[in-house]
Amino acid sequence: MVDLSVEVGGLRLKNPVIAAAGTFGFGTEYARLYDVGLLGGICTKGLTLKPRPGNPPPRLWETPCGLLNSIGLENPGVEAFLQEELPRMRGLGTAVIANIWGETPEEYRELAERLSRSDVDAIELNLSCPNVPGGKIRGGVPEEVARIVGLCRRVCEKPLWVKLPPEGDVLEAAQAAERAGADAVTASNTFRALAIDIEKGRPAFAGRIGGLSGPAIKPIALRVVYELVQKLKLPVIGCGGITSWQDALEFIMAGAHAVQVGTGNFIDPLCIPKIVRGLADWLAGRGMEDLEGVRGCAH
Repeated sequence: MVDLSVEVGGLRLKNPVIAAAGTFGFGTEYARLYDVGLLGGICTKGLTLKPRPGNPPPRLWETPCGLLNSIGLENPGVEAFLQEELPRMRGLGTAVIANIWGETPEEYRELAERLSRSDVDAIELNLSCPNVPGGKIRGGVPEEVARIVGLCRRVCEKPLWVKLPPEGDVLEAAQAAERAGADAVTASNTFRALAIDIEKGRPAFAGRIGGLSGPAIKPIALRVVYELVQKLKLPVIGCGGITSWQDALEFIMAGAHAVQVGTGNFIDPLCIPKIVRGLADWLAGRGMEDLEGVRGCAH
């Protein structure tokens, strides 16, 4: 029997494959297609203190081997999540990781405190959303990372993860998160990118800048994980362009304790269960019982 279970930043998961924030709704949407209890966990849509309508359309723009998005953190707000969505998510049979975004460090702290008292399994600080009007990508500034993580750590008893941007001084930011008390870092969010609508002669998105995801960014995201693993003591969760079990295995061989799948869910709604099954079959075919024998083997 193959055991895919992993310990990631204070949380035990049945397998290392997690649905990335913003690409899986609150899980119930995909539950119509398959048993999402097969997943290691689900990151919620990015949650804010108050409901957000998100950015005006268009919000998605296809590129070669990738996808640009400018969703703008559309979500019902933390109160509606706690009252309506979380009870449904708890019935899905997998870990629930609350992804949160605040306009200020104090908002992050308030969200972390409220969710720490709830039934979520972990909290992921989104310090890297590239498409919020007037928003600031704090994850690239180590001092900002340390301040926000420190504020949240003091009020949060749940495992605390930090989702970083792929740009800026990622290593310094990750080390700042580690010193401030983070339990894990997710590397990484989408790349700031631009598309121009040639029929209109202006940027495709109202907010101009969007976030690039999908297979096009995988080699870069993999490099970020590879470098972080060499310098950090806390677990790294790999994210960026993962669409197959082979991709996931590359991240694990680079040292990732778990992976998050985002755009892959749009390419193939059955992507995650295929990845879980593929990892198990690969290990079984080599007579291996778990992932420990291959994690970080590329170093």
